[in-house]
Amino acid sequence: MSEPGARATADKEARNPVAQLLSGLRWGRLEEPLGFIKVLEWLFAIFAFGACGSFSAETGATVKCNVDPKETTAITVQFGYPFRLYKVPFEMPDCIEGSTAKRVLHLMGDFSAPAEFFVTLGVFAFLYTMAALAVYLRFDSLYKENKKLPFADFCVTVSFTFFWLVAFSAWGKGLSDVKGATRPSSLIAAMSVCQLKTAVCNAGATPSMGLANISVLFGFVNFILWAGNCWFVFKETPWHAQTTNKESSAEQGAVAVDKQ
Repeated sequence: MSEPGARATADKEARNPVAQLLSGLRWGRLEEPLGFIKVLEWLFAIFAFGACGSFSAETGATVKCNVDPKETTAITVQFGYPFRLYKVPFEMPDCIEGSTAKRVLHLMGDFSAPAEFFVTLGVFAFLYTMAALAVYLRFDSLYKENKKLPFADFCVTVSFTFFWLVAFSAWGKGLSDVKGATRPSSLIAAMSVCQLKTAVCNAGATPSMGLANISVLFGFVNFILWAGNCWFVFKETPWHAQTTNKESSAEQGAVAVDKQ
């Protein structure tokens, strides 16, 4: 009586390619340092490029004209990734008696290079870790038997370690420059009307840079993760096997000498 039911279950699994794929994965790899760190790298890569790429904030100031019609203008400027500040416009009142005309100015600076490099690296790290996890889980035997795959994995891991060091350092410096260019005092200094006696300018809201600061922190964490992962990937390469064999041979030779 149980045979038809068992056959039906087997037929369903055979028809379901997803079940076949999942059943063939070596999930134990995720419990090993090599797989577990790759999961962390995948997760923190998302945090890094997500925090930087989705960042936006606003700065502002108020301009009170001392001449008729003596209006007070609140200036609000929004900026964000990719931080091409020279393309961000805002309006400044002329504060000329009898005139309500406004001039269009722009923020100063272009900090897109370090920001875009940081985000691009995060995206590539995200894609590579997914591909590496697929190889670890689905083609584990091939990864261990083929000597070229661990070697390529080690070279890529070392490269990503170096690039993360460069990326988070460059973006940290770029973010510092962004803060300097977008603070209200810098906005006031860029408006010529604020340097005259025809207007009184006051600082507005200071930009909230918390998410951008966190993105730099995530970049540092990614560097630490990739640097630490270099050792575990190196252990999979033929180099580590040769070193281990040499050490074992040396120990055996030393023991043989001691016995004699």
